[in-house]
Amino acid sequence: MNTITRQTTVDQVGVDERVSRFTKRSIKSEAKTQGLRMVLNMIDLTTLEGKDTEGKVRQMCYKAAHLHDQLPGLPNVAAVCVYPNHVATAIHALKGTGIKVASVATAFPSGNSSKEIKLADTKIAVDAGADEVDMVISRGRFLQGDHDFVSDEIATIKEACGQARLKVILETGELCTLDNVRQASFIAMEAGADFIKTSTGKISPAATMPVTLVMLEAIRDYYFETGRMVGMKPAGGISKSKLALHYLVMVKETLGDAWLTNHWFRFGASSLANDVLMQLAKIEDGRYQGLEYFSRD
Repeated sequence: MNTITRQTTVDQVGVDERVSRFTKRSIKSEAKTQGLRMVLNMIDLTTLEGKDTEGKVRQMCYKAAHLHDQLPGLPNVAAVCVYPNHVATAIHALKGTGIKVASVATAFPSGNSSKEIKLADTKIAVDAGADEVDMVISRGRFLQGDHDFVSDEIATIKEACGQARLKVILETGELCTLDNVRQASFIAMEAGADFIKTSTGKISPAATMPVTLVMLEAIRDYYFETGRMVGMKPAGGISKSKLALHYLVMVKETLGDAWLTNHWFRFGASSLANDVLMQLAKIEDGRYQGLEYFSRD
């Protein structure tokens, strides 16, 4: 698949200045409550560890559906994300909740494997019933300049996903420059990505506001060219409610209200959920609850 050549030079100083303005917005009162509830509804709760068990996955799914029973009327999180072999467990545990089940695939997190293995990994997740698949791009091939290889691989995985939505993880911490982030974003979108995602959460830096802004602007420019909406998922490093609200401001001012739903924007930040719950509890009764009131999973 041949990709379209575009101007990919990014003004880093301009990006940093714009991000600085987003972080100075003051969100209070009812707008803050609405924003926190929106953030909660955009979170993908995730467990992607070698020590994952069926019990741990079931516990996370229970939390996804029962975030804080002392605060009635809370929205659910958007999805839970697990390895392919735990998809069936998650689907069973979440039956009737409306919460999506996502699965990583394609030799996550490195992406260093053959196309055959990546396809098999994807097929396991899809056959188990995953609603969404999170794949990783081949960063080595991208950095070598083999953009057609990266594009063709994404398109192949997209076809294998069938009805499942595909999130394409760029692993921006390994792409070195904002120019590369913008280029990789376009490659992923042109190859059929339903979402583009910053990171696996396994390396540092993960999601940052400058990187996310560059990806949001790529989504905007792609939408202006094609009319096709693509979602965005910053993942890793977003653990505080205040920062999450800054991200929502950035989405609204870059892409508009249409993207302010969990169909088009997600946070890959499990620890964020507890901080949002603490803030909502504080708004409700004027007191912060201790961390021991919230599950760590």
